[in-house]
Amino acid sequence: MRNITILKDGWKFIKADVSLEQAIDSAGQGESVSLPHTWNALDGQDGGNDYHRGRCWYLRELTGEELAGECVYLEINGAAMSAEVYFNGKCLARHAGGYSAFRVELTDSRTDKNMLAIAVSNEDSDTIYPQKADFTFYGGLYRDVRLISVPREHFELLRDGTPGIKVTPIVDLKKRSAAVTVETWQNAAAVTVTVNGESKTVPSENGHAQAEFVIENAHLWDGVDDPYLYAATAKLDSGDEISARFGCRVFHCDPAKGFFLNGRSYPLRGVSRHQDLKGKGNALSKEDHAADMAIIREIGANTLRLAHYQHAQEFYDLCDENGIVVWAEIPYITLHMANGRENTLSQMRELITQCYNHPCIAVWGLSNEITAASPVNDDLLENHRLLNALCHRLDATRPTAMANVFMLETDSPILEIPDINSYNLYFGWYLGELSQTDEFFDEYHEKYPERVIGFSEYGADANPAFHSSHPEKGDYTEEYQAIYHEHMLRMIEARPYLWATHVWNLFDFAADGRDEGGKHGENQKGLVTFDRMLRKDAFYLYKAAWNKKKAFVHLCGKRYVNRCEEETEIKAYSNQPHVKLYVDGAFVAEQDGQTVFRFRIPLMGEHLVEAFAGDARDSMCVRRVTAPDEGYIFNKAAASVTNWFDADEIDPACFSIMDTLGEIRSHPQAGAIVNQMMAKGASERGDVANAVKDNPALQRMMGRMTMMSLLKQSGADEESIKQLNRILQGIKK
Repeated sequence: MRNITILKDGWKFIKADVSLEQAIDSAGQGESVSLPHTWNALDGQDGGNDYHRGRCWYLRELTGEELAGECVYLEINGAAMSAEVYFNGKCLARHAGGYSAFRVELTDSRTDKNMLAIAVSNEDSDTIYPQKADFTFYGGLYRDVRLISVPREHFELLRDGTPGIKVTPIVDLKKRSAAVTVETWQNAAAVTVTVNGESKTVPSENGHAQAEFVIENAHLWDGVDDPYLYAATAKLDSGDEISARFGCRVFHCDPAKGFFLNGRSYPLRGVSRHQDLKGKGNALSKEDHAADMAIIREIGANTLRLAHYQHAQEFYDLCDENGIVVWAEIPYITLHMANGRENTLSQMRELITQCYNHPCIAVWGLSNEITAASPVNDDLLENHRLLNALCHRLDATRPTAMANVFMLETDSPILEIPDINSYNLYFGWYLGELSQTDEFFDEYHEKYPERVIGFSEYGADANPAFHSSHPEKGDYTEEYQAIYHEHMLRMIEARPYLWATHVWNLFDFAADGRDEGGKHGENQKGLVTFDRMLRKDAFYLYKAAWNKKKAFVHLCGKRYVNRCEEETEIKAYSNQPHVKLYVDGAFVAEQDGQTVFRFRIPLMGEHLVEAFAGDARDSMCVRRVTAPDEGYIFNKAAASVTNWFDADEIDPACFSIMDTLGEIRSHPQAGAIVNQMMAKGASERGDVANAVKDNPALQRMMGRMTMMSLLKQSGADEESIKQLNRILQGIKK
């Protein structure tokens, strides 16, 4: 029989890079911790880019009862980013990759007294991904650690963290049948496999067994509407038994019509998710995962991009159970490392081996924005070709995909490697205008009508403390984020050829190198705050568009109470076609529409505003004040910058902040000044911004923007902006 013991308690943690002997000697003085655990739960989220990155130790004595059994394996489900496993003084294994499971056999190393010591490191490396990315690289044993006891004859446990069983259902939609192949690996002579009530005993040849089944009138795994799951079990005469759930479904993508599930058009509209939480880092409990899934179901998403690495098996299970179509990927991101090729291949092998049976997974992601800080050269292309070939060798049923940085030229040869592509575009936030997103996809689709294209990232940062009646790019207001997503939602709905779209991000997440928008160490593009306690207005926009199961209406701007205008806009999001508005109990207006409803009301004092849609209701208060509430303004300088410079105050013969970056950089003296200033600004947005700042395509895009526009979005203070303009006005064109 197989017995599994979760090693939750009894651990000692030593936050020091010491020798094995020193770690064991000081174990008694170590910090007592329970797993899952990360040493960056706090310092990885507070900004400064100074969180602890190094080698630390976890130690635990194992009892004879815990180690009982003919064969015993240690299973580590997440050790970030690399680990060395020592048992009774011997190094039994090393593992490179912080997001996948691996196992170590302890059987022949057991003694009367048994000490387990695991060195875990998240320090800098030129061989292990990720190294440059816009998120915190938490260190620790942040997922479950288990002991697995099995008989001498048992299913494979070591190779790439395999579950020991692989299930491949091939569905014939016309016949409504599924041909199911079950493969297992073991050190026994025969295996008994059961699927849908039918059992077959098959021989094992060279450690591999295969059984074939046909399910007539198969019940399909049909997305969020009906995520039906079957189970395959495999058993040995020794008593060892394993199982895997699977789903019968068919995916395909059409360049003109988008994604299809089980033969019907099924537009994938959803969000991306990082695996961390405020105050806990990446050391999440099963309850935390379940709470995240509840929010995903609330917003009505039918797809998830699980960025930018392998997520917990518990979460893939939740996606299976809830019918969420998943993009799974490895952390091959931002910066290509010449010495990292083997690590990309090993992380991909582990991802596919460990996650193959999950019916939710539709594509394997090769990389994310890998050309942001790296040139498209032969080594980069070869790495992607090898990854692509590996994916197809391990899994002939799923396509490969890439998330490409917005600066990547659409004629780049790297786009020809994966089966399908998506782009990460931030026009209207980092640079450019919202309409450029529309133009990009229209031009791409016209130029490459036979290619499948999607929208893998888009978003705008918002701090719920900041508000404006005249929101604009770079002000970090909840109102601008809402306007941004309203535009993107319209853009997406008008382009059915987009195979999948993923908002970046569902939740705010830690990026310790960031310091912007009034918060330290956070990327605030989430539709929900980092602690999951507050849904921003834009969350309800997508809920109105995607979640049709229960009537609801949401009034935007609840946190924007104090307003100084005579007349103010009241905006509602609803999944109903008709919304009525009441002010102070009196009916004032009604409107037919879809998703977004806008009203204007006079503002004379404090008012109770109520919206009704079907049987749903929402309310809020707004108040007339005599002057703008400065607590709502992130960058007070940027808020009034357009009023500082009248046309007749600027000498057109000299440079000014009204000129484009390209024009200014064309002059040696003026260019040197702005380059120095912009290098400082890039460092405040974290490692990634600093790494990508020299990307030629990005520089071309920025060159077309005025310094005024760039400065306003950067959050530069009033005196710095005025001082730069004074300096530029002293330089003749």
